[in-house]
Amino acid sequence: VDLMHILFGSVLGLNNEALFLIVLITALSLTFLGIFWRALVAECLDPLFLRSVSRLGLPVHFLFLSLVVMNLVAGFLALGTLLAVGLMILPAAAARFWTSRIEMMCLLAVIIGLVSCYVGLLLSFHASFPTGPAVILSTGLVYFISITFGERGLIRNRRQTQHRVA
Repeated sequence: VDLMHILFGSVLGLNNEALFLIVLITALSLTFLGIFWRALVAECLDPLFLRSVSRLGLPVHFLFLSLVVMNLVAGFLALGTLLAVGLMILPAAAARFWTSRIEMMCLLAVIIGLVSCYVGLLLSFHASFPTGPAVILSTGLVYFISITFGERGLIRNRRQTQHRVA
């Protein structure tokens, strides 16, 4: 395997074993998210509070880390080491500019990720770009739009600051 494949992956060159592994990791992640949703949210927002009110603090922390590692492994197969991290972070960061409710933020991050993957695949096909970077480019574009025009974005904050001064 050459260095470019490790760094940038091969979305269109996945074999059946890799697809099966990605589906298995997705099913496990969704199952654990469904079962431990509240504890995982508490772990992400305030881990000290979770440890002070429940004995689940440390196991949930290790569950969260395990889910992150499993999803990174699945992302490495398709997108490579550099782009998998971007696809995990950018949709969530973009969703943060549109809402403050955690449920809506997670749903919006999933939608942003799916739409970005679809647009990236179309861009890759029609413009002859490499697929992985095209997906991350489209996700980065959504992030830029979110940081600029989002509910908590730069333009909205600037207008609110101008109204307070006036």
